[in-house]
Amino acid sequence: MNERRLGFAVKVLGRRGLASHDTRRWQSNPSIEVSIDALHRILDYLAEVGVRMYRMSSDFVPYATHPDHPRFHRQIEEHAGALAGVGRRAQELDIRLSLHPSQYTVLNAADAEVARKARWDLDVQASLLDAMEQDAAAVVVIHVGGGYGDREAALERFVRSFEQLGEAARRRVVIENDDTVFTVADCLWVHRRTAAPIVFDHHHHRLNPGEATVYESVLAAATTWPTAVTPKIHFSSPRLDGRTVGRGKAARTIPPRLRQHADYVDPWTFAALLKETAGVDFDVMLEAKAKDLALLKLRADLLRLGQLHVLARP
Repeated sequence: MNERRLGFAVKVLGRRGLASHDTRRWQSNPSIEVSIDALHRILDYLAEVGVRMYRMSSDFVPYATHPDHPRFHRQIEEHAGALAGVGRRAQELDIRLSLHPSQYTVLNAADAEVARKARWDLDVQASLLDAMEQDAAAVVVIHVGGGYGDREAALERFVRSFEQLGEAARRRVVIENDDTVFTVADCLWVHRRTAAPIVFDHHHHRLNPGEATVYESVLAAATTWPTAVTPKIHFSSPRLDGRTVGRGKAARTIPPRLRQHADYVDPWTFAALLKETAGVDFDVMLEAKAKDLALLKLRADLLRLGQLHVLARP
């Protein structure tokens, strides 16, 4: 069966000792060399367990844009050969790579300096994927950003900031609907101005759907991708279990927030989504707290429920 890719983000929990990147502080001279070696090991693990999509750490290049540590700023250029080597390894294993900067990378920030720093971060991350010789399927995912009390002005500010990105970033940056401010419809408006493809996030859509259905949104987002590139979506389940604090008679349960991601994935909702959108081709990045363990369990659950066929490409 020609299956959709399933992926997970950054941390590997199913195999001890697999770091995602060099986490040392600047005083210990962290290096992209350590991150490259870590990625080689992760790629070996992914090949072993049959996972063909992986989101790299946004800190893969340590201190790459830290203004106080310029000695770290040229690591991509200085290790171009090793980066090309690990990138070729991913291609040989048919593993799709991506990046997703933190919530602090806000391209439409009202503060011009915050927006400038966001552009720097995105330029570096796109340059990293270029140095790894990845094709157009390797993207950098970001949210549109904040509304700042004026959604229309915020959208316009995103477009203006996007236009100031370097060529590599404009080619690789894709946008994602969020759970509070910008819907898929808003992302479509941005796409028409920038050509940036859209990643549909199922969890965010449930919390902030706008006027469109899931199917309409998935289809609309998928059509924004280049013909030769398989779109991708994000899927996660909401956390439903509470957290108990205190002891004895003083114990109480604190309910979760719906926007929180669960450790694992609800296989029934996942299967229902793929059935509803069966005619649309896309890969699925799982945003579950249990990372690769959640992915492996989801595959096992789908098999047990007789639903593994939903992973078939249209």
